[in-house]
Amino acid sequence: MSHSVGQVAAIAGVTVRTLHHYDEIGLLVPSGRSHAGHRRYEDADLDRLQQILFYRELGFPLEEVAALLDDPGADPMAHLRRQHTLLADRIDRLQRMAAAVEHAMEARKMGIRLTPEEKFEVFGDFDPDEHAEEAERRWGDTDAYRESRRRTASYTKEDWLRIRAAADDLNARIAALMASGAAPESQEAMDLAEEHRQQICSFYYACSYEIHTGLGEMYVADERFTATYEAVRPGTAAYLRDAIMANAARNA
Repeated sequence: MSHSVGQVAAIAGVTVRTLHHYDEIGLLVPSGRSHAGHRRYEDADLDRLQQILFYRELGFPLEEVAALLDDPGADPMAHLRRQHTLLADRIDRLQRMAAAVEHAMEARKMGIRLTPEEKFEVFGDFDPDEHAEEAERRWGDTDAYRESRRRTASYTKEDWLRIRAAADDLNARIAALMASGAAPESQEAMDLAEEHRQQICSFYYACSYEIHTGLGEMYVADERFTATYEAVRPGTAAYLRDAIMANAARNA
């Protein structure tokens, strides 16, 4: 059974002009001609065309495709094995590229321009991307959220490490003060609470005393935040909340 050039073009998803070109350069010469001189392609021609299109999809120039297909030492199975290997490599490369693009999309959504390795170095086991949708749902319509997104969009890995170091240092001093027996309403505790508020203002958004007290309550009410502070020292979440409340009252 033979096929016209138009039929082959439709089957293979190529243009008639492409098939004419392949014929002219000797890459795919149809096996026969009609009485009127029109090209007629046999099944073997279609098999060769499939091989050509495989290699073309993989980026091989036409000259290399011709050399591969016309190699007298190669058999059809050898071509298929080669193409399978090349396709598998390409799929793996594309999957890695897709993963990189997904990470970039997630990072941009969070305003964090970090690689997965850098994010782990900065945030440890906490993945901010996992909480992006919740944060946008809860605070997305607030000025504070928009300001935080705007600021953090330009932060580098070094910026985040500096922010984390400042927070770790402050948390350690809060825990040490609590361990010393100082009350959360003490001058020292309120000063640390004020420093906590100022860090938020410096790194994220203008944090009013009202917003700050709301954060203090969340540190106790939301077990995820509580766990972060409890990991510093048991009782730190409630101690910081009380200090924040006392500091807000002092500045009322």
